[in-house]
Amino acid sequence: MPHTGTFLPPDIKGRMSDEALRLADTDWNIDKLYWFAVEMGASLLMPTHSRYVVDLNRPQDDTNLYPGQLKTGLCPLNTFAGEKIYKDGEEPDEIEKINRVAAYWLPYHETLQTELARLKAEFGYVILYDAHSICSHVPLLFEGQLPDLNLGSAKGESCAAEMAAAALKAAAGGDYSSVLNGRFVGGYITRHYGQPQNHIHALQMELTWINYMDENYPYRFDEAKAAQLQKTLKNVLQALLTWGQRRYC
Repeated sequence: MPHTGTFLPPDIKGRMSDEALRLADTDWNIDKLYWFAVEMGASLLMPTHSRYVVDLNRPQDDTNLYPGQLKTGLCPLNTFAGEKIYKDGEEPDEIEKINRVAAYWLPYHETLQTELARLKAEFGYVILYDAHSICSHVPLLFEGQLPDLNLGSAKGESCAAEMAAAALKAAAGGDYSSVLNGRFVGGYITRHYGQPQNHIHALQMELTWINYMDENYPYRFDEAKAAQLQKTLKNVLQALLTWGQRRYC
């Protein structure tokens, strides 16, 4: 869950705009939403720092993952709504960006790499479920309302096709709209770590907030809506586990 962090170091927080301090682009409440995964045996990896400090789902060299679309960078300067994150003249320079990568980006990815290696050594394969969420309407980035459940397999490159199909079938079996490799095909984590030829299968899930929380600040978690969505998400995770057991066990 690379975008759940909300901490802002004081030296960065003091330079940010009032709008940015609301941290609108955080993947709000998905730690609460997915906590059941612990009971299913999953490892959970979450950061402390906000994606406005450094985006853990962007490549270290800040390459644009979606050419032709508006770029949301490694150290973003604007929110998804187009608001400035920093006060005028307070934006990070290249040296600061390098320091942020060293302080926050690298430790997260080193931890992820270590856990993937541990799981593969123990089980012979790994399923990396890359959990995200977003507002259902983001006019600056997308037209119209996003589907409820957006699965991404890097257009078939990050996991076995059968695994992605099993997840999509489970997602489509509920009361929510779903799509595979639609507007979201997977960010850096899914694309980089998904290596099905080496038995590491990565799949991204981008959920829309409307189905489990209030989409307006302060982003209140809706227990009733969340309980309904969790039924479908449990089915998706169970479908992944079942596929893995049939494939490898």
